[in-house]
Amino acid sequence: MAQIGIASDHAGFALKEHLKKFFETRGIGYVDYGTTSEDSCDYPDYAHALAKGIEQGDCEKGVAICGSGQGIAMTLNKHAHIRAAIAWIPEIASLARQHNNANVLVLPGRFISNEEAEACFEIFMKTAFEGGRHQQRVDKISF
Repeated sequence: MAQIGIASDHAGFALKEHLKKFFETRGIGYVDYGTTSEDSCDYPDYAHALAKGIEQGDCEKGVAICGSGQGIAMTLNKHAHIRAAIAWIPEIASLARQHNNANVLVLPGRFISNEEAEACFEIFMKTAFEGGRHQQRVDKISF
């Protein structure tokens, strides 16, 4: 498995730190794009860093976390080659991969448990993109 990029704002910091430990216990390499504390910060700074890391090939996929998941997802999706999907249950994480070829899993840090986040991550990483009719839709996302 290629390295995973991970980023959060202050509201997602605790979950980000938990997931880093989760990655380490499973031998998953990662690049941490910040933030480094629970001090108030701006999610776009870390979303842009993660997106650039993926675009430059430093990581294949990413995980991003903010309070609701909305702001960091909106910022990530401004990048042409990023398809960031918010998930809070494994079924949604799976569908984001199957139908949308999502390459960033976005988690709502204030609304998801550590265990739910782990389950979403695991299914996100092992689910393949189905292609076919979904590919033509994905191709229409960027213009």
